[in-house]
Amino acid sequence: MLFNQIIGQEHIKNHLQKSAENGRIPHAQLFVGKEGSGTLSMAIAYAQFLLCNFSTDKDACNIKCNKLQHPDLHFAFPVTTNDSVKKHAVSNLFLEDWRHFIATQPYGSLFNWLQHIGVENKQGLIGVDEAEEVVKKLLLKSYEGGFKVMIIWMAEKMNTAAANKLLKLIEEPPNKTVFLLITENEEQIINTIKSRCQALHFPALSEQDIANALVINYQVEDNKAANIAHQAEGNFNKALHLLQNDGADLIFEEWFIAWIRTAFKAKGNAAVVQQLISWSDSIAKTGRETQKQFLEYCLQFFRQALLLNYKSDQLVFMETKTDFKLSKFAPFVHSENILDIEKEISEAMYHIERNGNAKIILLDLSMKLTRFLHKKEEKV
Repeated sequence: MLFNQIIGQEHIKNHLQKSAENGRIPHAQLFVGKEGSGTLSMAIAYAQFLLCNFSTDKDACNIKCNKLQHPDLHFAFPVTTNDSVKKHAVSNLFLEDWRHFIATQPYGSLFNWLQHIGVENKQGLIGVDEAEEVVKKLLLKSYEGGFKVMIIWMAEKMNTAAANKLLKLIEEPPNKTVFLLITENEEQIINTIKSRCQALHFPALSEQDIANALVINYQVEDNKAANIAHQAEGNFNKALHLLQNDGADLIFEEWFIAWIRTAFKAKGNAAVVQQLISWSDSIAKTGRETQKQFLEYCLQFFRQALLLNYKSDQLVFMETKTDFKLSKFAPFVHSENILDIEKEISEAMYHIERNGNAKIILLDLSMKLTRFLHKKEEKV
C-alpha cells in the first residue's frame, strides 16, 4: 500500500515521509485515530516506505509489500479461537484471512475483522501467546538486511500479560526494528507501553476527502457521495457501509424500536417489565462485539433525535428504514435526560467490554431508560 492510496491525512503522510527521509524514525510509534480514519492503512504504507525506499530492488520489495508477504513486515492483531483454530490462537494462524481482509476492507473495524473470521460472537484479544510470537520474530535478523516492522493493530486489546511481555522489547528493540502500534482508544493502553511510544493523532476524515474517494474509487455520483460523506462523520468504513446499505442497521433499528417502545410502556407496569427482561435476554445472546456495536448505534440514534428536537435539522442525517418516525421520537430526547442516557449507555458498553453479565447490564440499562424517557424538560 502506497501513501498515494491513503484517503486524506496529507499532513501525516508528509510528516512520516519527510521524517523517514531525514533519518528520524522513532523505534516505537502509536497511531491514534477513530475507526475509519485510516490508521491501519497509513501504518502499512509507512512500513512499505521504510522497507522499500531504502531497498536495492524497490520493485520486488513493493510487490511483496502489496501482497503483505514481505519477510520483514510482521503483524499482530486481535484473534480468538474458531472452527479452524481450537486453541492458542495467534495472528500467524490467521495470516491468509488477514491479507484478504486488508485487500477488501483496508478501513475495516475490529467488528468487521471478527465477522471476517466467523467469530463476531466473541471478543478478540492480543494475549501472551501472541507476545511470545512477536518476541521470537523480532529477535531474528532482518531477512533483507534493512528494517523490520511490527504492526500491532488494536493495541488496546493487549492484555496485561502480553503488554508486560513486550515492554522491554518496545523500550529497547533490536537495531532497525520499528514498532507501529495502532489504537482507537489510547486510554486503554497501559501507561508503561504508551510512555515508550511517540504518539501521532489522526483526525477524522473531512467530508470532501470521503466524497472524493467515493467518486474516484467507487464511481458514486457527486450528490450521492456528498450525502454519504455527511452521514459518515469522518469514518470511511461507515461511508462504505452506507454505500452498500448493509442490513445490520435495519436489525439494530428493529432492536432499538422494540426497546424504546417497551421501555416507555414499562413504567409502573409489571407485565411490560417482563418484556424488557425478554428483550435483554435476546440481545445478551448475541456476541459482545455485536452488543457494543448496537449500543453505539443507540447513542447515535439518541443524539440525532436531540438535534432534531432542537431544530438543528441540517445536522440530522439518520434515515430510518422502518415506519418509525424520528420526528415523533425527538421530543422525548432533551436537555433533562440526554446526559443521563449517554452516561448509562457508555457505562453499559464499558462493562460489556470487561465481560460483565450482558443480560444484567442490559436489563439495568433498560430499567433506567424507563425513567429517563418520562423525564419532562423544564420550560424556560
